[in-house]
Amino acid sequence: MQHTLEKSITWGELDALGIVFYPRYYEWMDEAAHAFFDSLGINLGTLWKGRNIQFGLVETGCRYLSPGRYFDKVCLITTVEELRAKSLTLAHRIYRMPEHELMVDGFERRICLDVSDPAAFKATHIPEDIHQILSSALKGPSSTRA
Repeated sequence: MQHTLEKSITWGELDALGIVFYPRYYEWMDEAAHAFFDSLGINLGTLWKGRNIQFGLVETGCRYLSPGRYFDKVCLITTVEELRAKSLTLAHRIYRMPEHELMVDGFERRICLDVSDPAAFKATHIPEDIHQILSSALKGPSSTRA
């Protein structure tokens, strides 16, 4: 399963060279991740308040293939690339539209955290019901539960 988020690049997202300032891509990927979870019926705010768990970011990266410019229409496509007992990796690909030109190839690795004690977050297994939902959204081969 994939989730698509569309946007237009605004003036405030540009650097002095008139291209997207690279931290904006990370902001967009985070926004796309939250929208992806929501599309699966997994609201991260509800998980935090109702179940004392959260999917914290532990690693992220991007390859920049083509610069984004003012008023470009872009499409962020998010998929689950890998699913483990305590973590998952989301792929985020950002395309310029309507050409469907790949601009950015990015990822986020998120770990399931027990946040019941704000001073001592700790990794925990993804609850079975959530793991099943994420597993059904997994792109490619089956998930790893070990």
